[in-house]
Amino acid sequence: MPVIKSVNGKSPQIPEDCYVAENATIVGDVIFGKECSIWFNAVIRGDVHYIKVGNKVNIQDGAVIHATYQKSPTTIGNNVSIGHNAIVHGCTIHDNVLVGMGSIIMDDCIVESNTIIAAGAVVTKNTHIKSGSIYAGVPAKKVKDISPELTEGEINRIANNYVKYASWFKED
Repeated sequence: MPVIKSVNGKSPQIPEDCYVAENATIVGDVIFGKECSIWFNAVIRGDVHYIKVGNKVNIQDGAVIHATYQKSPTTIGNNVSIGHNAIVHGCTIHDNVLVGMGSIIMDDCIVESNTIIAAGAVVTKNTHIKSGSIYAGVPAKKVKDISPELTEGEINRIANNYVKYASWFKED
């Protein structure tokens, strides 16, 4: 059974059509939209501030979603993929974003729609990433504009695939 706990009188809100892996942890003031999936060893900790997650978001294995006490909540839009072992902390991610494996997005960042954060990138505090960009490196910098083909071929493909993968686990 996943760890789903209330903290300070606030309980996670998880629609029935979401998939939560057996060893995922979700605590506190966390609200999910529809068709989300929270994978093995993912931790979503809404203990110090709220975390709002849109529709069709996948939070992959080992990812950590947190916020900063009384200062920086975390908001994630629709159709977002948070890659394996990524850290998303006290920031805002708009719709149609791919957060690559092992990347880190720090406090008070804004990641606009139709954007890719490359695997291993570190988006430092207060960075504002404009729509249609690919950011990579440490610290993350814009490397190029995203093409419509890449938006469809990567961002939408991965989000749609994770809805399918979750259905395999919900059948058991």
